[in-house]
Amino acid sequence: MRTALVQFTGSDDPADNLARLGPMIDDAAAAGAGFVLTPEVSNCISGSRTRQEAVLVHERDDPVLNALRDQAARLGIWLLAGSVAVKTQDPDGRYANRSVLVGPDGAVAARYDKIHMFDVAVTETETYRESRAYRPGTRAVLAQTPFARIGLTVCYDVRFPHLYRRLAQAGAQVLTVPSAFSPVTGAMHWAPLLRARAIETGCFVLAPAQTGTHPATRGRQRETWGHALAVSPWGEILADAGTGPGLAHVDLDMAAVEDARRRVPSLNSNPEFDGPE
Repeated sequence: MRTALVQFTGSDDPADNLARLGPMIDDAAAAGAGFVLTPEVSNCISGSRTRQEAVLVHERDDPVLNALRDQAARLGIWLLAGSVAVKTQDPDGRYANRSVLVGPDGAVAARYDKIHMFDVAVTETETYRESRAYRPGTRAVLAQTPFARIGLTVCYDVRFPHLYRRLAQAGAQVLTVPSAFSPVTGAMHWAPLLRARAIETGCFVLAPAQTGTHPATRGRQRETWGHALAVSPWGEILADAGTGPGLAHVDLDMAAVEDARRRVPSLNSNPEFDGPE
C-alpha cells in the first residue's frame, strides 16, 4: 500500500486549514497513495479557549472532517484525519482530540479519542495543559482494513509504550501517531520515541505532523517540530518530511512486520514478576 503523510502549518481557522489540506490530499492520491494521513488538530490548532468555543463543533457538523470524508470517497482512498478537535456532550464543556479513520466510501471506519493529555512544562515559558480544554479518551482502538490492522494513537500517547504493546498484541501491524510536537521536545525525543515504538512492537509507525509557526487570531502562536516520519518495523526511518509543508511517501509491505517479529519475538514474552523492593 502506497501511503502519504501530510505535513502542513495549520492555523486556528478551519476554512483555511481545509483549503491547504485538500490540494495536498489530491496530490498524494495522484502520486498513487491509497492511504493518506493528516496531522493532529488538522481542523484547528489553537490554545485559546475562546477561539475554540467560537469555531469548534460536534463531529457530525465539523466542516473539515465532512469535506475530508467527501474527498476520500471521491478519490477512493483510505484517509486518516489525524485528529480533529470536536465538541462533546461532557457537562464540563471539554472537547475531544479525535482521530478519525475514513474508508474509500467516505464512511467513518474507526474513531479514537486521545487518551494521554499533554500536561507538561517544557520550559519555564512553554507550558501546556491540554486537560483543561480536552477530556481524555478511555479506550484503545484497533481498525481492520484490507491492507493492514491499524492501531490509532495521537501525539503525546507516544510516550506511553504500554498502549502500543497492547495494540500490537491485539493484532496491529501499523501504528498511527498524528502529531503537533513541540520543537523543544521534538529535537531530542521525536525520532527516538517513534523508532522505539516501532522496534518494541514490530509495527510500521506512521506519524504525520504539524510544522512551523501557526497563525492565531486569538492567543499566542504555537510552534511545532515537523519531521513527519514513517518508521519500519525494524526501526529504520523510511521517510522524513523535514520542516516545510509537504508530503512524505512510503510503501508498506506487511511482510516486513512478520519478518521483524520472527527475528525478535518480544511480543510473545509476558513474564510475571514482582515489583521492586
